[in-house]
Amino acid sequence: MKRLLVPLAAVGLSAAVLAPPANAAPNWATDNLLPKPADAYGAAAFWLDSNGAALKKATQYNLDSKQVPKLVSTGSKGAPDGKPGMTGPTTTAKAGASKNVNLPKTIGKVFFLDSKGQYRWCSATSIQSRNRNLVATAGHCVYEHGDDVYQKWIFIPGYYQGRAPWGVYVGAYAFTAYDLDTYDDYDGDYAFVAVHNGFMLGAEKEVSWKEFKEFAGDKWVKPREVSAEEFRKCQLNLGHCWSVGAKDAQLAGPDHPDAVVEKVEVSKQAYAAARTGRGQGFKFGEPVVEHLTKTQWQAYKGPGDKGTGPDKRGNYTVIHYYTQKWVKPGTERKYYEARYILGIAKDMGRLGDVVGGQGFSWNQPLNQPVTVFGYPSASHPDGDRPFSGVTPKWCAGKTGTKSWQVNTFRVETHQVLKCSMTPGADGGPWLLKYNNAKRTGYVNGVTSMYYDNDENGRIDYISSAIFDGETADVYNKANYAATKSVVGPNGELLK
Repeated sequence: MKRLLVPLAAVGLSAAVLAPPANAAPNWATDNLLPKPADAYGAAAFWLDSNGAALKKATQYNLDSKQVPKLVSTGSKGAPDGKPGMTGPTTTAKAGASKNVNLPKTIGKVFFLDSKGQYRWCSATSIQSRNRNLVATAGHCVYEHGDDVYQKWIFIPGYYQGRAPWGVYVGAYAFTAYDLDTYDDYDGDYAFVAVHNGFMLGAEKEVSWKEFKEFAGDKWVKPREVSAEEFRKCQLNLGHCWSVGAKDAQLAGPDHPDAVVEKVEVSKQAYAAARTGRGQGFKFGEPVVEHLTKTQWQAYKGPGDKGTGPDKRGNYTVIHYYTQKWVKPGTERKYYEARYILGIAKDMGRLGDVVGGQGFSWNQPLNQPVTVFGYPSASHPDGDRPFSGVTPKWCAGKTGTKSWQVNTFRVETHQVLKCSMTPGADGGPWLLKYNNAKRTGYVNGVTSMYYDNDENGRIDYISSAIFDGETADVYNKANYAATKSVVGPNGELLK
């Protein structure tokens, strides 16, 4: 995929951000995810179909590493590359006292398909931005090996067991460090993703055939069993109806007083060759598109058109073609009429307006208290699995006094925190100045890597890229990304 690399616009967060050296390479890179509402709707429908079956199937993303990497102290105190800065958070949570750590509404999971077609997830958070539409997570939860973006990328704040309590937010544009995008350098293992307005699926509405054909959103046909009298009325009104009876039913012409029509699935070629109108072997209605899982698609052996693989949105479909079969009715015959159903989606509005957004900070000194959130799931190196990934967890403490390097992933300067969370927490926010009553703080890092530094088979440290002036450049560019509503006030898909 061709990258769009553009000099930083002269709008900014601080003087340090706006003064790159002459002829320097840009600090940021950006890629399209799903900027078109129709594609965004398709991605969300993919994850939400069958009561969130794909969401429940997803597993935590793991970095490609045969063993837990080792930390090596650089001796550096992580000197900033410019002046420190902060942007304030916004919140929709009500303030309240609690002795325990209150989980912020902003955190959730991102879901995506990797290059092998595996269903994956990471942790993430909503972050404050000009357009209230930004998500912060790890770069490796958006970019695969720093090379290309994942498919069907969505964010679900407050995710729990297939549920999306505040809607689904589909990624439109991704922004990351130039060095991660170009060199797979994990000193820049962070990303900011601009997401479309959230929406929820759920309600359905029965409509006419004309409305069904014109609707651009989620839709399907449901059969309804009817009486023989209702069936005859449907035929007279040229409706979409059919019957099912004994296999040895006698053929009859369509003008026979007792004749009823069945539908027979045929190949695309046979359907194309069939005539239109009423008669044996004539076309029966329009082709029907059926959405399947990959496993169902692979197992399908019927005459329908499977194509050669998933479509451009990654959906597996079969197109069914039918012709007419006119027979004399038997005593065991059943009659059916088509019901045309539209899936009605509800626009939830902008992410930041729904759940709020954490603040953002850069060029802050090390050895400061942080609170880290995430959905840990994987086992420790010794095989023990204390976390399920179902609910978010947290760690709190001071970051290390010095920066660290990890030779495995070209890391030269990471900040570290003593914490036992395991993979699945990838991309979770490191919050400075976390206010437990307001449930807000300042994102000063995101979980990148895990370490067993005392070699006892248990993860004891996690690390994050140090958010500096280059990170502020990336954030600053993402801050101005404009996104759209995916569905209209009546649940219709917008263009």
